[in-house]
Amino acid sequence: MQTLECRTADEIYAISLAFEPQRFEQEHADAHLVAVDDHDGAAAECSLWWSQTPPLEGRRVGLIGHYSAANDSAAQVLVTSACDRLRYAGCTYVVGPMDGSTWRRYRFVTEAGTDPAFFLEPQNPPEWPEQFVRAGFSPLASYFSALNVDLFQWDPRLTDTEARLRSLGVVLRSPRADELPAVLRRMYRVACVAFQNSFLYTELPHDDFVRQYEKLLPVMRPELLLLAEQQTELVGFMFAVPDLLCHVRDTRIDTFIIKTVAILPRPELRGLGSLLVGQVQQIGSQLGFRRCIGALMHERNTLVRNISALYGKPMRRYTLFAKDLAA
Repeated sequence: MQTLECRTADEIYAISLAFEPQRFEQEHADAHLVAVDDHDGAAAECSLWWSQTPPLEGRRVGLIGHYSAANDSAAQVLVTSACDRLRYAGCTYVVGPMDGSTWRRYRFVTEAGTDPAFFLEPQNPPEWPEQFVRAGFSPLASYFSALNVDLFQWDPRLTDTEARLRSLGVVLRSPRADELPAVLRRMYRVACVAFQNSFLYTELPHDDFVRQYEKLLPVMRPELLLLAEQQTELVGFMFAVPDLLCHVRDTRIDTFIIKTVAILPRPELRGLGSLLVGQVQQIGSQLGFRRCIGALMHERNTLVRNISALYGKPMRRYTLFAKDLAA
């Protein structure tokens, strides 16, 4: 077994069979490691980030992402080499799995539950988080997804919330199809402000944000994108998409996924997030959906947890891991 370090997409493509090389450049990784078995070829791989990583209590953070491992012995070689490389780059703390930032794929599924995987959800064998633990990693943060099977629920308090926000000039609507390119630019500005104090936040370049959401436009239902506008200013939005994996299971698409809720942090907008969640579920029921998934929510976000508890029950849990490299 040996470990190779690759710095270009062409080199990665020559070795790796599973990884899409263009992601290395698009997601601005600093290095890619592959553990190669002398007989079977690539057995485990990951990308590393150390140049533009999130701040965390004064530590110099490195990230491990794009992770996969065919067996435990290859994983041990890979993760050990990854930590050594990040330590050499000056990192004192390593977080994973995270593909460069919280804007992209991160976290392991650690409590799978019985419900099938849904569109845009991270997926992994149960062995992968165990491999991180054996390499000395510990849980850093916990997340969950919640399932609502009754879209006709309505919190009566939202009627007063809607009236109060409307009195302030806040109106909810879905965009027209010809508005969508401009709407994505407006959404980016709101998201950057709304999430700037979130755990492990780093700013995403505008073009990367637009690219992420443009990929989803062909499969979205415009009715499930709700804009909250105050006069001409976008002050919040809700972005939800149908669960396309229903098709993979040969069932009709009866579920949609709340992907992003972003609200400008202003006191007068209190309750807007709850109103957006309530409204999109009513719209979803009118479109023929039967279920809604609130996806990948941080366990310590009290507001999100309270909204989720009102409408659904946890269906899956996820963990982000970390290791102190200075110990």
